Amino acid sequence: QVQLVESGGGSAQAGGSLRLSCAASGLTSSYCMGWFRQAPGKEREKVATIDGDGSTRVSHADSVKGRFTISKDKAKNTLYLQMNNLKPEDTAVYYCARGLEGWAYEYEYNYWGQGTQVTVSS
Repeated sequence: QVQLVESGGGSAQAGGSLRLSCAASGLTSSYCMGWFRQAPGKEREKVATIDGDGSTRVSHADSVKGRFTISKDKAKNTLYLQMNNLKPEDTAVYYCARGLEGWAYEYEYNYWGQGTQVTVSS
């Protein structure tokens, strides 16, 4: 059984930083993992992904490139999202998710955490 538990959300001022963590249980090391977010009234957006199967390949959405960094600690089975230079438009519920072995399309992410709220004020 795969369980994903996010933490680290909260409030920040514009220009500030937050680090999200996602503790994963179950078989996750060979699977791709990602962070997604959804703001009220908006579609869910892929924020960043990291491939599984020993790859270190990462991908970040254009809207967060240069500000957010996805990483993982395999020994701790934990996924991170370091968010710097936060903007009010980053306000959303952030979700951790697991996809397939190696790489996956967004619709193939089939395990999701409960989400953590990030609120950025100007």
